[in-house]
Amino acid sequence: MGKDLIIVESPAKIKTIKKFLGSGYEVEASVGHVRDLPAKTLGVDEEHDFTPEYQIIPGKAKVVSKLKSAAKAADTVYLAPDPDREGEAIAWHVAEIIKGSNTNLKRIQFNEITAKAVKEALAHPTELRKPLFDSQQARRILDRLVGYKISPLLWKKVKRGLSAGRVQSVALRLIVDRERERQAFVSEEYWLFKVTLEGATPPPFEADLWKVDGAKPVIGDEGAALALEGRIAGQSFLVEDVVEKERQRQPRPPFITSTLQQDASNKLGFNAKRTMSVAQRLYEGVELGERGTTALITYMRTDSVRVSDEARDAAREWITANLGPDFYPKTARVYKSKGSAQDAHEAIRPVDPSLTPDSIKNALPPEQYKLYRLIWERFMASQMASARFWDTVVTVASGPAQWRAKGERLIFPGFLRVWPQVEDSATATLPGLEKGQELRLDKLHKEQKFTQPPARFSEASLVHRLEELGIGRPSTYAAIISTLTERDYVRMAEKHFEPTDLGVIVCDLLVEHFGQLMDAGFTARMEEGLDHVAEGDTDWVELLKDFAKDFYPTLDKARETMAQVKAGMDTGLSCPQCEDGRLVVKFGKNGTFLGCTNYPACAFTSNYTRDAAGQIQLVKEEPPEELGLCPKCKTGRLVVKKTKTGGRFVACSNYPECRHAESVGTGVACPREGCDGELVEKTSRRGKPFYSCSKYPKCDYAVWDYPVAKPCPLCGSKILVRKESKAKGPHLACPKKECGYWEKIEQPA
Repeated sequence: MGKDLIIVESPAKIKTIKKFLGSGYEVEASVGHVRDLPAKTLGVDEEHDFTPEYQIIPGKAKVVSKLKSAAKAADTVYLAPDPDREGEAIAWHVAEIIKGSNTNLKRIQFNEITAKAVKEALAHPTELRKPLFDSQQARRILDRLVGYKISPLLWKKVKRGLSAGRVQSVALRLIVDRERERQAFVSEEYWLFKVTLEGATPPPFEADLWKVDGAKPVIGDEGAALALEGRIAGQSFLVEDVVEKERQRQPRPPFITSTLQQDASNKLGFNAKRTMSVAQRLYEGVELGERGTTALITYMRTDSVRVSDEARDAAREWITANLGPDFYPKTARVYKSKGSAQDAHEAIRPVDPSLTPDSIKNALPPEQYKLYRLIWERFMASQMASARFWDTVVTVASGPAQWRAKGERLIFPGFLRVWPQVEDSATATLPGLEKGQELRLDKLHKEQKFTQPPARFSEASLVHRLEELGIGRPSTYAAIISTLTERDYVRMAEKHFEPTDLGVIVCDLLVEHFGQLMDAGFTARMEEGLDHVAEGDTDWVELLKDFAKDFYPTLDKARETMAQVKAGMDTGLSCPQCEDGRLVVKFGKNGTFLGCTNYPACAFTSNYTRDAAGQIQLVKEEPPEELGLCPKCKTGRLVVKKTKTGGRFVACSNYPECRHAESVGTGVACPREGCDGELVEKTSRRGKPFYSCSKYPKCDYAVWDYPVAKPCPLCGSKILVRKESKAKGPHLACPKKECGYWEKIEQPA
């Protein structure tokens, strides 16, 4: 009798699962998808019901061979990829590949990698769910049609290497539309009034202007502010009303994918991609000393807030035992998911609530500890009693004006004991006050303010908006954001998305020619259609035919009418170097820049910025640093220039006649034994400087920090590097992490 085979998605799960299954099972991994549409062709037969042409993914031949061999030797094959659409697709493709080796195939799923969950899944296997696979297949083909049909059009009209996406392009439109709102925004002046008042007992307190002559105050300029100040002057301040009542604050539900990404961004500074990567490791299992490899959280791609009875009971036990019975609500909390949520899944929660973050802190890398703590605290708080506050609202009258002061006093912390947030702190501390009591004016404050434009999207607020509109699904948000950045459609400005000119022109062209595809409502309805396919209510081929009915004619028209902007986007500005040239925005491989339409007769170029209204401002170039005579042409001078990403290089001043270029040297010899190279300045793809050997690729030595030709007295490294931190200030450190040597840089007096 042979062993049973379990095929999981990730190799990291193998060790975790083998730990609690007996010797009767083999565990292998598909290492993600094994089949997909071809990389370089459409791979969809549009004439025959959009039949996909799947092939083994390049580099996966060995994995496939191993799975076939293992399946042939097994009695039963249990397909156990992740419990979502992508997981079902992986299971389906694996089944198609190995069914020639073994036809006894079963599907199992588990939301957490624990002995109980896996054994429960093995005891209740199911068949593959074709509607769920069809939904994933339809989504994949839809995205392929949009990407492979529109992207080449953008290459032809704008620049090679661009891409369009069914969801990605709508997300770009949200960012571009928000930027245009900001540029069109007209700031308006207004004035705020506050008073500091004192009663019979301390402390003094502040009250905000609430009403003037019984209506909301509108104070639009200094004249109106001074006039109101004059009307208030000399008036007595009397307590008009005191309202006190108890208020309860309820905890939020446990995390789903989107809310985890939002909180990890706001509280930990993690981007969506990093959040999902760290969560994946917590889900698959981490090494915890004597406990061995242990899964810490449930599956992290979910839009359901449902919690199992077992997890709820475990949370209750921990809360009552460690915090007391008062911290658990009278009835257990049950949260409702949105209508579109796949409620077979649970929310993201700790597998074992009794495994507190601090108890395993020393066993986890910092980023895993931080994310686990966030998930643990949010889940435990979601199961706890409400926080209770005593709210006080005081209304004060002074002539034509009414003022309001609000205070709160925490009566019982409830869930705030494990989920303390800044916004949960008290708003003010008020003295004891009674109706009719006279108060003394300590100070009147008036302040000029101006209305602000709507904020740009951060990662957190963009994910929230996509979710709110029903665009994309939790598992896709990280990939959407990464693609927008990688295509140079957006850049991060103080942790917020700012569209580049390339992103704006691509967005505008797509909106003009593919209005329906770029409409958020249409995209949301497509997501609903895919959900109906997953539920077995809609045929996936009919859904694709319905989409193609409008898409193909629109595509044909766009090929004929889309404007050609490859030569540049007109700015309306005249060239400052020649008489009749105009400046256009050029889309170079290193970013955008301004160039003259008379090129090559006029070679004027310039970097540029945009002001708050979106108007172009030329960047005045500083005189370049000169390094001597060009060794190639012998007449030009070597000058230091900047790349579009901010890096530096050395080039001849006679460019383009002389194209000599070299890296900026540091004068520090490469420390690798036997190498005679020099460490030179380079720039990463994302614009970050680093220092590598001039003999690359023969020598691949590199460091991120500026090298200094000084040996390490501790380990003998031939160089140190210059660093700066809050704790140590400017200092030199050994580049070998295992050494740890550092010394302070003495600053000149």
